[in-house]
Amino acid sequence: MSDLVEELSHKARTLPPEDRVRLAEELLASVQEPDAEVDAAWAEEIKRRIAEIDSGKAKLIPADEVFAEVRRLLK
Repeated sequence: MSDLVEELSHKARTLPPEDRVRLAEELLASVQEPDAEVDAAWAEEIKRRIAEIDSGKAKLIPADEVFAEVRRLLK
């Protein structure tokens, strides 16, 4: 790892978690080429999921219940 990368990495780790996530997303976006097929597939998937929610077909579970169940399963 170059000195600059090491220094930037160290400084980045001092950021609050939400800023580190934002920085990571921006860095990844700067090296990943957009893929029109993947973007179109995700757009269709999002539309399908929204339609399931709107129609009542999808069963929504509050996040606190999901996390409580995960904690229970991990014990």
